[in-house]
Amino acid sequence: MNTQRFKYPRTPHLPWSPGFTADDIRNTDVHGFENKEIIITEKMDGECTTIYGDYIHARSIDSRHHDSRTWVKGLQARLAADIPEGWRICGENLYAKHSLFYSELESYFYVFAIWDEHNRCLSWDETLEWAQLLQLHTVPVIHRGLWNEQFVQDIQVNTNKMEGYVVRTAEGFHYSKFKHHFAKWVRTNHVQTDTHWMAQEVIPNKLKSTEGVEHE
Repeated sequence: MNTQRFKYPRTPHLPWSPGFTADDIRNTDVHGFENKEIIITEKMDGECTTIYGDYIHARSIDSRHHDSRTWVKGLQARLAADIPEGWRICGENLYAKHSLFYSELESYFYVFAIWDEHNRCLSWDETLEWAQLLQLHTVPVIHRGLWNEQFVQDIQVNTNKMEGYVVRTAEGFHYSKFKHHFAKWVRTNHVQTDTHWMAQEVIPNKLKSTEGVEHE
């Protein structure tokens, strides 16, 4: 299998996102969402991870080994034969605590996007279908409906439990159009530790159905 690798795009901040920093990108025009069905999902405090049939990487395509990535590498091994050639699955690796601690996860990996061999992001309904086929969980949905800017601005986020939310169109789209279909709201000072999580001791988050170990 000879699969081309793609770094997951940087998600632009919504104009009213308080967690915007100098290193981020902001979507100053949200008109692209108008008259479209959108999905608003929880922005989870994990590591963006991409799984192919023959490879796995974090945001950096050549990401090195880290103990927090061992579990998701095992997941990739389980999924390898079932991922179509040229496809990739993107989601949050939630094995290790970053700023937030999760005590009732359904899994250590939550899917937020799946891409096909034409570098097309599947629609949300297609994503749900494939997640079910592969026995994967998707990021929690907060709302689904037609775009309403005021409604989205009025979403109340418990910043003690959530990092923020992500808005995406329900429809599929090409990789080159990503910035027109995804945007995020992130809490102020969402990184709340003095030391980067990768330099700290790995503290596993906990799963809802077990004492902290998920079996594949």
